[in-house]
Amino acid sequence: MSPAVFGHGHLRLYLLSVLDDRPMHGYEIIQALKDRFGGTYVPSAGTIYPRLAKLEAEGLVTKESDGRKTVYALTDAGRAELNDRRDELDDIENGIGDSVRRLADEVRASVSEAMGTLRAELAAAARESRDDRRYAADEARDAARAAGAAASSAASAAGAAAAEAVREATASMHSSPDESRSDARAQLKRAEVLLAEFRQDVRTDLRSAVARGSLASTTIDDLESGLSRLRADLSGRL
Repeated sequence: MSPAVFGHGHLRLYLLSVLDDRPMHGYEIIQALKDRFGGTYVPSAGTIYPRLAKLEAEGLVTKESDGRKTVYALTDAGRAELNDRRDELDDIENGIGDSVRRLADEVRASVSEAMGTLRAELAAAARESRDDRRYAADEARDAARAAGAAASSAASAAGAAAAEAVREATASMHSSPDESRSDARAQLKRAEVLLAEFRQDVRTDLRSAVARGSLASTTIDDLESGLSRLRADLSGRL
């Protein structure tokens, strides 16, 4: 808070008033002032101690060492000056009431401004979060569609390779039995290689989709229907 709470020379008189309650050390004087102002004004040690030293030099207060603390007390001269200036002290007390209200208004205004800023920042963060979620959802949908298309394409390619293998096997039936069996075994191995490659590629794509959190049930539905069509086609040819 601004230290411009007391008029010229008023803090000097107010310190005498504080010490009129009882002797105090420096920290207690600062706390007493803080309490009288409801916490809205807390004088610094750099403000209080020089004034106490001046009051001591004028013979209005004394100081005594109490262990590691220095205790200040009113002298008879200090009490006499305080009594002579009671009317002035009453005016200071009234002025302090106005100062406390002014400082409290400043605190409320500062808090209100800070809360307004905080609400604006929270609203902006919420908007950014919603935008991020929408962006992530769009990416997940695109990834799922791409995975489904890849699975369907892989199933079609496998079906075409299997159909070609069936045609070659059928053509080989006109050759000798030994040649036919040898060629059939070769085609079987070829089919097994194709199926293994297809299985590995699809597993890789699916695991990548899972890692991104974008594996949709429609992708697996497309894969299942594509494999079912392929199986039906092969059953009709073998």
